[in-house]
Order: sequence, then C-alpha cells, then structure tokens
Amino acid sequence: MKILPTRAASVSRQGLCTALLVASLTAAVGVSPPHNTADADEPTPGPDNPQSRPHGTPNLALPDLRPHSPGGLPGTPGPGGNTPDGTTGIPATALDAYKKAEAQARIELPNCHIPWQLIAGIGKVESEHGTIFGTHLNPDGTTDKPILGPALTGSEFALVRDTDGGFWDGDTQYDHAVGPMQFIPSTWKNIGSDGKGGYKNPNNIYDASLGTARYLCAGGRDLNKPGDLDKAILSYNNSRKYVESVTAWMRAYQNGDVSALPDAPGNPSAPRVPSGNSPSTPSAPSTPGTSRPSQQPSRKPGTPSRPKPSEPSKPTEPSKPGKPGGGDKPTPPAPATARLERVGDAQWSATVGETFHEQARVRTLTDAGKPTAGVRVSFVILGATKARFPGTGNVFTTTTGKDGVATAPAVIANDQAGQFTVRATVEGRDITPMDFAATVKPAKVDTVWRIGNKPLQALPNTAFDTIQLQALAKGKPLAGAALTATVVATDGKTDATVGPYFKENGKKVRTISLAATDEKGLVSLPDLFADAKQGSFTLRIATADGRTQLLELGLDVVTENPASAKPTVPAAG
Repeated sequence: MKILPTRAASVSRQGLCTALLVASLTAAVGVSPPHNTADADEPTPGPDNPQSRPHGTPNLALPDLRPHSPGGLPGTPGPGGNTPDGTTGIPATALDAYKKAEAQARIELPNCHIPWQLIAGIGKVESEHGTIFGTHLNPDGTTDKPILGPALTGSEFALVRDTDGGFWDGDTQYDHAVGPMQFIPSTWKNIGSDGKGGYKNPNNIYDASLGTARYLCAGGRDLNKPGDLDKAILSYNNSRKYVESVTAWMRAYQNGDVSALPDAPGNPSAPRVPSGNSPSTPSAPSTPGTSRPSQQPSRKPGTPSRPKPSEPSKPTEPSKPGKPGGGDKPTPPAPATARLERVGDAQWSATVGETFHEQARVRTLTDAGKPTAGVRVSFVILGATKARFPGTGNVFTTTTGKDGVATAPAVIANDQAGQFTVRATVEGRDITPMDFAATVKPAKVDTVWRIGNKPLQALPNTAFDTIQLQALAKGKPLAGAALTATVVATDGKTDATVGPYFKENGKKVRTISLAATDEKGLVSLPDLFADAKQGSFTLRIATADGRTQLLELGLDVVTENPASAKPTVPAAG
C-alpha cells in the first residue's frame, strides 16, 4: 500500500511510541535471543509478490501509549504496562475471527508462533477491523458491502493487471485489494482460506484472518524472531512506517484490556476510504497547527479600496395573504415505502458450477403503488448452500433508482447441488420480504472412471485401499458432480446384504452419497471395509442427475494377502 501522511502526534507521544516500537521489534512476539531487525533497505519481496507493493492507503495513525506512574494516577488503571489513549476494543466478530485464526495456525503452523494481536494489527490498519467507511460485519463474518482498494493502474499505486477476471473486485482490467485484510486477488488465489465453513471468501473476516496468518507464516517464518516478524509485515506492505504502525497496534492489544465491542455499522474515526466505490473520498486530515483558513483575494499593499455606491434595492412584492388559521401550508413528507414488488421470475435454476441467468430484482412502492427512490434494499442468500454473490459472499446491499428498482448481481451456483432462497428486505422498515426460490441441479456427467488399475482386493474384516474416481464432461474434468456408490452382487443389479460396506454415523451401509467432485473432477470414496464374507462383489457408481450410465468395479474379498501398493493419481488438466 502507498503510505500517505497521517496525523501528527505530540512530541512526547511520538518519542514514546518510537522508543516503544524499538523495544517491540527487539522483543518480537515472544521470548527470543537478540536479533537485529530488518533494515528498510534489506532485500524486499520480488516483483512476483504484488501484495507487498502499494495497493491502497492504510491508516498509519499510532496508538497513544502512556506509561503508568509507579503508583498509578487517580482515575487511571493500576500500575504495570502501558495503556492506549484510544480504545483497544475490537468488534466482537472480528475479535473472534482473529483468535480462531491464531488457534488454527497453532495447529497447522506450530513453529510460526503468530499471535492473534498481530492479525488484529493488520486488520486495524487495513480496514478498522472491517468497519471502514460505514461497513459492518454480518454474524457469519462477511462484510455487508465489499471493501475494495483503488484500481491498481500504476498511476498512484502499483500496476497490477487483472488476475481474477473481475471475480472478486468487479474489474476485468486491473486488480484491487479486497476485503477487511485487503488481499490482492492473485495473493488470495494462493493462500485463500476457509476459516468459517463454506468457501474461501476474502470478504469474510474469518477467512481473511486465517489467510493473513498463513501469509505471514509463509516460508517457515518464526515470528518469535524479530527478523522474521519484520520481514513478514514488510511482505504485506513494503513500508517501514507500515511495520511500525502494525507493530504498535499489536503491542497495544497485547498490553491493553481488549474488549469485544458490539458489532455496529461503521467506525466514525476511520480516517481513510479504501476504494473508489464509496460515495465520496474525504480529504487527508491536516497537521495540527498548520491548517489555514481559506484565502481571500489579495490586494496590493498601499492601494486603498474604493467603495462602490450600492444600487437601490427593488421593493419587494407583497406576499399573498395566507389562509385563515395561520401560516403557509407545510410541505408534506415524501411517501414512505410500504411494500415490495417482485420484478422477474420467482423460480430459478442452474447447474452446479454455473451462474444463474436470473437475478433478484424488486421494486419499492408506496401504499398508492408509486415507486420510491433512494431506498436501501438488502439481498441475502439463505439455506445450506455454497451459492454466493460475486465478490460479496451471501449478502448484497444496494439502493433503489428513480424507478424504485433494486437489483442484485447474478448468483454463482458453486459446486453444491440443492435449493436455497434469495430474500430481499428493506432496511429500517418492517415490510414483508420478497423471496426468490433457487435450485442448483447436479452437473451432468458423461464419464466416470477409477484412478489406477490395481485390482480391488482385501482380506476379510480389513479395509480396501482408497478408491478415487474422476468425473468427466465432454472429455474434461467436471467439478461439482454428485455420485452415489452402492455395493451390489456380481450381476450389477442386486443390492448386496452381506459383503463389503461403508460406515455412516457408526452404522454399516452399502449405499452412500459421495462428496462433490473437486476442480479436477476427483472424489475419494470413504473407507470401504470387507466383512467375513469371502467372494466377489461389484461396486456400482451412479450419477445423481438421473442418467443411467453406470461404472461397475469388481471387488474381491480374498484369503491371501493382496499387494499393498496404492493407485497413483494422474494429473487432471
């Protein structure tokens, strides 16, 4: 991110913060032997890492840390540590996300030692914990509207041409930093994480926080080491001031009593707008003591001004007498929105992996049936589904136009078949919502084949080797295909009542629905076990879209020990 001037601090505050920051980088995150910190002229991330290049304007205002006197001061906390003058409170959802990201990183990357306070420092500087410019976090962690950085055209910030086809930022020419942690789309593609369950969404504070942890820990960094900590933050934004600000906020959260604030819209102290998608961009705050009033047109010294005689004013026309009973009639308020009207189809359908052709569109109306403009309408995707609006998750909010119409972007079906609802509501009004019913149909499979050609054999009461399948459509790997596996007799028709079985909820089953195929069309079957019954069986794989194509695989329960080699997985392009 490009570093712009921030508020000037008092001399005492500045000196204290500088001293504290030196101590912070020396002590790093935890206890570690002394280590020189990275200088500003150390080798910086290469050109293949756009995340570290200028891609927005972070808030680099430092927390004001004031040391306690030995005995404490009246009205202040007790002795020990330093207390920020500004609140160290963090919105509850963001705080929960930071702590869960640390917990997950402790499992995945135990040698990194990343504290949640460092992730929070990034979140504070990048987007005020997801509340920049009136944005707020929904209960699931998604922002109620996208937080987008400026277009990276190479003029004011770095040049990063589009890498995601506009999927996350809506721009097919240039990339933008996205979400509460301001990830470049190409960076998110590499380290994107699912911290909440669902899909990897940079607009979700849980996903973005976990992604931040993985990004900062990359390359085997140990953030207990000052040098690694320094390099990690520089890789996020190659600026010494950025390192100082993030580190200062990390220390403030470590030393302060961090409270979970209610999730509320916006943060009035947010000093920056992260993108050009906001109604207006506030000017940079002035340095105290240097602001000047607007200048009046100057006159040359010594030249007296010549007063001009004022022109006689025209007599005003007498006002028309008002009606008996008082003054003029007041202007009536604009009619309020009373109901929603659906525009377009109520029933939608799409296939797994597609984008719906239909869009949620409603019109806001008064009791008299007249459209109302400028009304905020929210569209929410409801149900057990991975469907989403492009770049915004499961919530999209917009404003009605002059015709009273509000339109949501087309929904991406994703890779999970099923049904869901898109619900439109008017913000701040108790009005009956408008629903759109959507169905995601399973992908149509042309071919299913097994990876590897090793015979499927097992000893009685043992497990078969892992079975992996690939689904194809028109010769290409098919993501999101729904398949069912059934153990049958060798005739391929009669369901088996003995022989190999799967386990589901602790019970033996011989028919099971598989997870959707991944982006390479691959899916692995759950463990398949042989019982005491010896002989040959057939594993029947059927598509879930009603097609009759079947793939039959022989299963043999043998008395001799089968070979233990695992089938290999060829690359699927």
